[in-house]
Amino acid sequence: MKTIKLGFVGSGFIAKFLTTAMIQVRNCELSAIYKRNGAEELASYAKENGLGDPKLFDSVKELCNHVDAVAIFSPNFTRLAIMEEIADAVKEGAELTGVICEKPLGRTVAEARQMVELARGAELKTAFFENQLHMNVINNALDQLRPQQKVMGDFHLARSTEEHAGPHSAWFWDPVRQGGGVLSDMGCHSIAACRHILTPEGKGPSFLQPVAVQAETSLLKWGQPKYRKQLKDTYGVDYEETPAEDFSTGIITFKNPETGQLVKGQFTDSWMYDKQGLRVAMDGLGPGYALEVNTLISPLEIFIGDEAAEGVADAEKALEKSTASRGLLAVHPNEADLYGYAAEIRDMVQAFSKGEDAKLTFEYGLEITWMVQAAYMAAEQKKTLDLTDDIVKNEIEKYKSLIAQGKGADLLYS
Repeated sequence: MKTIKLGFVGSGFIAKFLTTAMIQVRNCELSAIYKRNGAEELASYAKENGLGDPKLFDSVKELCNHVDAVAIFSPNFTRLAIMEEIADAVKEGAELTGVICEKPLGRTVAEARQMVELARGAELKTAFFENQLHMNVINNALDQLRPQQKVMGDFHLARSTEEHAGPHSAWFWDPVRQGGGVLSDMGCHSIAACRHILTPEGKGPSFLQPVAVQAETSLLKWGQPKYRKQLKDTYGVDYEETPAEDFSTGIITFKNPETGQLVKGQFTDSWMYDKQGLRVAMDGLGPGYALEVNTLISPLEIFIGDEAAEGVADAEKALEKSTASRGLLAVHPNEADLYGYAAEIRDMVQAFSKGEDAKLTFEYGLEITWMVQAAYMAAEQKKTLDLTDDIVKNEIEKYKSLIAQGKGADLLYS
């Protein structure tokens, strides 16, 4: 298998996490990085860990001429413009095999659809990075339960939750630049994970058809005066004027197009989980069997007392989004593998090496964006939406939530 030379556009948190995951994947190297904040540090990390000797480039076009695939890991509000530059570079002769985009594919359905059209217009293979569908803890459980499914029937309910105390970067808190709040940021994970758990064996990731959605968006912690001030002082984001939701929950109903069976996916996500750190929790219920995942249950725990903690306070050394550096701490020896990052890179490398799309394509990413926006619309309208109704479907295509427009104050404070 040939080595896939990757170029990263984006050198922040997710780029670093995925670079760490690359250590566990063969036949790929980080060859180029778009020169922006953090690029030099990321290049040094890659070189120190045997992942290549990446060169820094001042333009996306120049980067495209030195790699096999480009990974878009830049902030949400930059991605469409980056994709346009990649497509232009291919038209001008860059010999790229494929393009990768971290979730979400777009802040709106219109943006996500443009991403698909640009990639396909440039004849690029695509990989949509939704890491939770690659988590071994989920997929191993599903494999274990396939015999039971054949005898008893498929899952009928899945629940997925992702929570932590809030994002790292100012743009993530800004609903206009990010595209919303926690539903846009993490609800996309939970909706995708529910659908994945509910999908029957042997069927593709787009098999189940969404037919209805109901949802709520709320501002529970970060809308309080004390925490609004904290956000403004730390990130320069004003949640009195342009708030985003810090809590969302809802239910999507899916239909099996072959049997007509209806199944439910329940998602809950928040930016106010002030406990150990990032928690991903999922369960699936079938007739006579079940699975359950909680990433805060670790095979490793450590304890740090107050006196011992005084000298070092690197909370995230133990766990992503950790809020404590003392007490009884859950520690994950390999978060990059736990969350599915290594597996999604491996899937991309194998696919692009064969000149094929990854398991999750940009078209799949468009579907997830569509469901997230449908959930926002259901929350705004305070009703269950019929996702089979042509009028509703057309509205979702053009829809941009009030929160993403910076007009969420009336919605979230009423």
